[in-house]
Amino acid sequence: MDVLKEVGNIGAGNAATAFSRLIDKPVDMKVPTVSILPFEEIAERVGGSEQVVVAVFLRVEGEAPGNMFFIIQADSAKKLLQQLLSLEPSESLEYSEMELSTLSEIGNILAGSYLSSLADFTRLPMAPTVPSIAVDMAGAILSYGLLQFGQMGDDALLIDTSFFEGKELMEGQFFLIPDPESFEKIFSALGVPSE
Repeated sequence: MDVLKEVGNIGAGNAATAFSRLIDKPVDMKVPTVSILPFEEIAERVGGSEQVVVAVFLRVEGEAPGNMFFIIQADSAKKLLQQLLSLEPSESLEYSEMELSTLSEIGNILAGSYLSSLADFTRLPMAPTVPSIAVDMAGAILSYGLLQFGQMGDDALLIDTSFFEGKELMEGQFFLIPDPESFEKIFSALGVPSE
């Protein structure tokens, strides 16, 4: 867990830098919490399976393949869009094509930051695919991910992340769900003996 927390810290630093460049303003990130949880608990961690969320999904390819989700609550997504696109506050859960594209790119940048720090630490080649975005209930999004790729590991690596732009707090969660054989490869590459 200590090694994974360090990966999370470095990824958070890289993500904060990338995000700061994107909005051309300073961004602070809280030290993320990192944990491993069963796949079926993911929906509960984001507010329940019926909670409407924005999710950016991408497949991780390479030596330790898997799936990655960046999930953000709808209100945090709206705050993020207000900051980036100088939008007026809105209660609507509808998103324009430009808003969805912007959120997808944010998820891509942030997920890429975490993935590159994990790849650097493990020295395993890993690369993200083009991201997909969905606004739906958390349970539906996770079920779609399962259907799309057939297999997912039983466990997920969760990186809870919070960042501040000015006084606004925005929270999101990254879930890396390695394919069944990938967890062992990742831990072996990190020098952690398998149990």
